[in-house]
Amino acid sequence: MLNQTPGPTLLGFDVVIVGTILAGLAAFAVIMAVYAAITIKDPMAKRVKALNERRDELKAGIVTGGTKKRASLVRKSDTTDKVKDSLGKMNVLQESQISIVQQKLAHAGYRNKELAVIVIGLRLVLPVVFGVFGFLTIYVFNTWDMESDFYKFMAMAALLFAGYKGPELYLSNKSAKRTKEIQKGLPDALDLLVICAEAGLTVDAAFNRVAKELGRAYPELGDEFALTAIELSFLNERKLAFDNFAYRVDLEAVKGVVTTMIQTERYGTPLASALRVLSAEFRNERMMRAEEKAARLPAIMTVPLILFILPVLFIVILGPAACSISDALINPE
Repeated sequence: MLNQTPGPTLLGFDVVIVGTILAGLAAFAVIMAVYAAITIKDPMAKRVKALNERRDELKAGIVTGGTKKRASLVRKSDTTDKVKDSLGKMNVLQESQISIVQQKLAHAGYRNKELAVIVIGLRLVLPVVFGVFGFLTIYVFNTWDMESDFYKFMAMAALLFAGYKGPELYLSNKSAKRTKEIQKGLPDALDLLVICAEAGLTVDAAFNRVAKELGRAYPELGDEFALTAIELSFLNERKLAFDNFAYRVDLEAVKGVVTTMIQTERYGTPLASALRVLSAEFRNERMMRAEEKAARLPAIMTVPLILFILPVLFIVILGPAACSISDALINPE
């Protein structure tokens, strides 16, 4: 038999084998990237289909039927009814509180208003659950091995705060991300609306066209425009559709667009010129936000520069000199 010479090693690992494995992983990653790029799906297709079905049902006047059909139209469930009854018996459910939570859900992208009851119920249940869990793990079993009573008290308070504020913080975080994505695509949407208005399309057709064009780049904004277009097509008052649009998006720019659309509908002013002015203003605001971030960059990079970049730079520059000096001092000739 022929003796096989071992390949080069690095830190005890065969370089050839490691290189082969890494090359295989890289090839697999390239294949998956190509597959994901080829088989990309439209994120708006499913939502637009559901909205169109809902519009057809409302136009046809289908508001009765079986239990499942009625539940799908009213969008209620037995769980929310039970939670609502329980909270009503405890006298902790107020209409003003429900309306506030419903608007937060709308800002976060949740269409089902009945989820407000679930959120309020979670704010009552989660502190109890987290409190019992914290008491058992901190005081009874001492799982976290805390010696100080102050640390135990702070951990217990943190769990109770997370249980009470957790659902609200989740909705606020999701609403902020969604609002930021809508804000990014709003100038482009207004430009497309101007083009559609100058081409002679109606307002609902223009909104529908913009929703299709921007659905992939900005799914959240495309979703809102598609829903507004559908509401414009079947609601008796077009102003109500624009008000719903402003209600669902927590953004002052959207409120300005809605005000402009309502004024053009009421007084017959040119829509394209008004939207062009708004688009220019929003683009200037976006440029100002980008310049503001660029101006903050040096201050933000100061701490990473001191902690991570400068020490490595000193080691690379002064390391060889320090090694030479230490060898000369330890082993003098």
